[in-house]
Amino acid sequence: MSYLTSEKKIDLFKEFGGSATNTGAVDAQIALSTTRINHLTEHLRTHKKDYGTKRSLLKLVGHRRSLLNYLAKKDIEGYRSLIAKLGLRR
Repeated sequence: MSYLTSEKKIDLFKEFGGSATNTGAVDAQIALSTTRINHLTEHLRTHKKDYGTKRSLLKLVGHRRSLLNYLAKKDIEGYRSLIAKLGLRR
C-alpha cells in the first residue's frame, strides 16, 4: 500500500515533464518532491516523534529548494508558473 504508485508517478511526469519517460525534467522532479513532502508532512502530524522521517523531510525540502533556485535562474516564467501550479508559497 504505497502512497506513490508507479501510475501516480507516470501521471506526474506526464503533467510536469511532458512525457512519462522524461523523469529528469526539473519541473517533474520538483513536482515529485512536493508530493513526497506533502505525504511526509501528513505522516508527521500523527507521529510527532518520528525523528528519522523528520530528518528525511528536511533533506527533501532542501533538495526541492535547490531545484527551485536552479529553475528560477534558468527560466523565471517557468518557475512562476510551476509554483502557482503546485501551490507553493514562494
